[in-house]
Amino acid sequence: METKIIRPQEIEEAVNAIKKGKLVSFPTETVYGLGADATNEEAVKNVYLAKGRPSDNPLIVHVASCEQVTPFVSNISEKAQQLMDTFWPGPLTLIFNLKNAETLPSVVTGGLETAAFRMPNNELTLQLIKESKTVLVGPSANTSGLPSPTTADHVYQDLAGKIYGVLDGGASFVGIESTVLDMSQENGVPVILRPGAITKEQLEEVIGEVGMDQHILTEKEAPKAPGMKYKHYSPKTPVIMIDYKTDDWQEAIDSYKKSNKKVGIMTNPEKKKLLKNYDAYYELSKKYDVVEAMRYLFAGLRKLDDSKLDLDIILVETYPETGAGIAYMNRLKKAANQKIFKK
Repeated sequence: METKIIRPQEIEEAVNAIKKGKLVSFPTETVYGLGADATNEEAVKNVYLAKGRPSDNPLIVHVASCEQVTPFVSNISEKAQQLMDTFWPGPLTLIFNLKNAETLPSVVTGGLETAAFRMPNNELTLQLIKESKTVLVGPSANTSGLPSPTTADHVYQDLAGKIYGVLDGGASFVGIESTVLDMSQENGVPVILRPGAITKEQLEEVIGEVGMDQHILTEKEAPKAPGMKYKHYSPKTPVIMIDYKTDDWQEAIDSYKKSNKKVGIMTNPEKKKLLKNYDAYYELSKKYDVVEAMRYLFAGLRKLDDSKLDLDIILVETYPETGAGIAYMNRLKKAANQKIFKK
């Protein structure tokens, strides 16, 4: 299969492909999604096949309006409606109880009685959903386990020959996947299952108390939301974190170079000026800014994972786990399989 790069003015081709049960990657503000008609069981199965994704990992359903959620869920609470009014379209996914087990194919829900919904903040993709006259699944459009794609080229690198096309909408401006909030416990406290650009504090400003599920699933546990596994978002080259509190950058570089390792670093220009003897560099942020670092984390991991660089180790700077730093560190820890450099 030849995978096409579909330009914005050719969106009708993407719409027709979705209607025929084919797979089309679409842009969002977070990362690129792998789109298929969420009501077409065979199309959704092909999403798992293209990604090499475990079938117990539920998929997020992407909608173009709040009204598209209503036919599938048993209830939209007042708090849920407040969140939708405040943050949609945007990087917030809400988990609802379904009306019944047949509302969506089990391949979408991972066999659960709940499903996750999001309205992406991207006009091109909202048009794709509207004109397709259906709702779309949209897991990250990458090979399962690798860093999520934030450009059409990233998608093409992973899935060329496996999907119909990639709708090119430029680079994602958030850079990591959406915040996932569980609203399925109707009388309980909503719980963040996956942190993202919308923080706990922002959610609590709208609806009051919000919990945070810090539990990291083992490979044998079934997730209620995507991205909850212990190791995820990982390039082929091993990633090691450098703790901002200890600042062991040069010691880490020297340690790996003694073993004849080729070392790539992901940090800011001010830190780079103080370092020597590394083999490749990616600017993660200009001035140690966590929002900017979050935007470029996956792109940097992919850049330094290029086989032409032939690196043995990628060292990445950490940030305090507060505010947006919680989401950044959630992704980085999983990319590094929790490994941090120690003297």
